[in-house]
Amino acid sequence: MTGPHERGLLDTSVVVDLDVVSAEVLPAQMAIATLTGAELTAGPHASDDVAERARRQAVLQRTEATFDPLPFDLAAAHCYGQVYATVRASGCKPRGRRVVDLLIAAVALSNQLPLYTRNPDDVAGLERLIEVVRV
Repeated sequence: MTGPHERGLLDTSVVVDLDVVSAEVLPAQMAIATLTGAELTAGPHASDDVAERARRQAVLQRTEATFDPLPFDLAAAHCYGQVYATVRASGCKPRGRRVVDLLIAAVALSNQLPLYTRNPDDVAGLERLIEVVRV
């Protein structure tokens, strides 16, 4: 085992930075959610810089070639209700810019996987539902 877990779900922030994240902190079996694929697909369109668009496109292509993503399925949809309620109960807003992060957390919950992230504040308050691993 390389990291603290045999298996884990990587959020988009980890996937984007895979070239700089130490393999020692990552799980041996890494998974991503289809939602990460959606975020990565949008990435090149979110930049006006030609070099940055090319870099983002390369990350997308590498990710598509490397991972078979876990879907946001009915089980994840049901888990999202728990995620939403937990975030709301903690006094945070479960909408807005962090909604995709919360949907990815629901995929982690439905698959009983720890969530690896570089932005733990995006899933703050969910520690009682899923294990959040900061990398």
